Amino acid sequence: MRGDNDPPHRLTIPGMKDRWEKRTQTPLLALAVAFGVAYAVPIVVPDADPWVHEVCTAVEWLVWGAFAVDYAVRLVLAPGKWHFVRSHPLDLLAVLLPLVQPLRLLRLVSTLLLVGRRARMAPQVTLTTYVAGAVVGLMMFGSLAVLHVERGAPGGNIKTLGDAVWWSFTTMTTVGYGDHAPTTGLGRVLAVGLMLSGIALLGVVTANIAAWFISRFERDDEVERRHTALLEALTHEVMELRAEVARLSPPPERPVDVPAPTSPRS
Repeated sequence: MRGDNDPPHRLTIPGMKDRWEKRTQTPLLALAVAFGVAYAVPIVVPDADPWVHEVCTAVEWLVWGAFAVDYAVRLVLAPGKWHFVRSHPLDLLAVLLPLVQPLRLLRLVSTLLLVGRRARMAPQVTLTTYVAGAVVGLMMFGSLAVLHVERGAPGGNIKTLGDAVWWSFTTMTTVGYGDHAPTTGLGRVLAVGLMLSGIALLGVVTANIAAWFISRFERDDEVERRHTALLEALTHEVMELRAEVARLSPPPERPVDVPAPTSPRS
């Protein structure tokens, strides 16, 4: 029972914002999976019934709308509105991008930006999981996007999903064999974005591997330093004990000189 002097229980705006983000994290990630399926089906199965394409388009807009509502709610619950907008520029761009020109590719880019932002905020998503998911996601959606753009292009050589996946893999790893390459302007824009993303992600992976090795070496050096310090302490303690034993021990008795026997005179 609350006393008269106790303050009333109220949930502060920052607390409401954190609570909203925590409760919507899993549903939004599930919607992101639904977006991936809806985006992939019309590209992988272009001869599907028209209603399948319509449902997939509706799902894409629904998922984008859910992330847009999430951004709007977090903006309303943020203590400083202008600070929230300045600190989340990509989120705002991802929300406004499909409204400027509702291309399917823009919905893909904006939804990937919003999903990546919410994934980074999830406490259960570690850096390794995020980087691995980003690599797989970029490779998958990059393959689908370039296949959608290049499949019907005259003179294009990316005609199947296998070609698109191979091109996406070689592009992200900056190998670039040249056996498959986009010929359209939009396809080349996708290639530039995929190359930059691949360089950034490979840099993060390399930095993580280097940090892991450095931490292992530092841990081994720390163990060796501890062993050396322990050995030095034990050596010092033994020397002190020997000195104490030598101090407490009685001095050795000096031997008594016994005169040598004289030989009898003849």
